[in-house]
Amino acid sequence: MEQSYRILIVEDDEPIAELVSMNFSVAGCACDTAADGFRAAELARTVPYDLAILDVMLPGLDGFELFDVMRARDIPVIYLSAKCDTPSKVRGLRMGAEDYVAKPFDVLELLVRAEKVLARRGKTDGSVSLGNVRVSEEERTVLLDGAPVELKPKEFALLVLLMRHPNMVFSREQLLREVWGETYLGETRTVDSHIASLRRKLHWADRIVTVHRVGYKLTDERSAP
Repeated sequence: MEQSYRILIVEDDEPIAELVSMNFSVAGCACDTAADGFRAAELARTVPYDLAILDVMLPGLDGFELFDVMRARDIPVIYLSAKCDTPSKVRGLRMGAEDYVAKPFDVLELLVRAEKVLARRGKTDGSVSLGNVRVSEEERTVLLDGAPVELKPKEFALLVLLMRHPNMVFSREQLLREVWGETYLGETRTVDSHIASLRRKLHWADRIVTVHRVGYKLTDERSAP
């Protein structure tokens, strides 16, 4: 996430709250956390948040009771909960939540879903830059030192994902799921070939770093660690 967003994370499980907050912070967001519904309502009434990540089962006000507070402040909501039965999901979505993510969850998936919510709400401009590369998602263009670079559709999607999460380590399986989709049946070597192509076309051999036995990350430093 290139620009900074203010995110409210409402979660009474401290390790989960820290995990979510840490990853949104790495993505460039400013995060506040609340461990109960009353504190969350107090923060929402005083701070202009761009997004709230709400657990459902909370001390004080529960996540569903908090929704009206968020709606009154025009704060979009993603539910993140172990209460993942169909009636609960339907209730949350019918109330107007942007998304409902079940625990246990993949942090990358949560980040991507949050980005999509921010984009739908008009809180992103659809562009991202790193070094001498600028990408416009709306225009589907890539500029290297101001000159256009032709990328295949999956190369473009892969580049956007990496650029929106600099310094985050992605496994090949995560990249396959987010770029190629859950139903893709090919091999992880597809990711390797697309990474090689991006390195070549963007002259980013030192920016797209191979993380041994894991996958890849896009570093915001010119020299690999």
